Amino acid sequence: MLSATLTNGLRAYAIGDRMRALRLRKKMGLVELSRHTGLSPALLSKIERGLLFPTLPTLLRVALVFSVDLGFFLAAPREKPVLAVARRRDRLRFFERPAARDSAYEFESLDYGATERRLNAYLARFLPTRTPRPHAHEGCEFIFMLTGVLSVTVAGEEHLLRPGDSMYFDSGPSHAYRRVGRQACSAIVVTAP
Repeated sequence: MLSATLTNGLRAYAIGDRMRALRLRKKMGLVELSRHTGLSPALLSKIERGLLFPTLPTLLRVALVFSVDLGFFLAAPREKPVLAVARRRDRLRFFERPAARDSAYEFESLDYGATERRLNAYLARFLPTRTPRPHAHEGCEFIFMLTGVLSVTVAGEEHLLRPGDSMYFDSGPSHAYRRVGRQACSAIVVTAP
């Protein structure tokens, strides 16, 4: 049995509320979560209602199902929402490759100060290049064209984007960018895991 001090301290983390929010976000019932974790629905219900505090191995089983780490449940409750302002003068510019002359694009992180980001936003400037280098990464990508014409090749299919055009795609397949023409070419690029 836990003392009142420990109980109150653990209650402040709202582990049960966080677990329920994750489960409902995934549209999963207690029985389904039980099948994935090997824990009984009754035990999971008690945890969610704050009647029982889980052991670390129990909590890890739940965390693995939802692809979060233990820190998700154990981080101190936030008093303020996540908020970050990235001033233009403070942004750093990075090139696709260490040697700038060989890069197909350069980019600036528009959200580098934000913690617990669910997406990453960039201002990308596409440079003249003869041979774009395909790459792939987990998640999805969104491009909103600001200036110029951009060729985006996804899984071997080419798409031309002009100012005001946008494109959303699964970034798991190989994809590459190539500036078309001599005009400056830039876009807002958002990636999400």
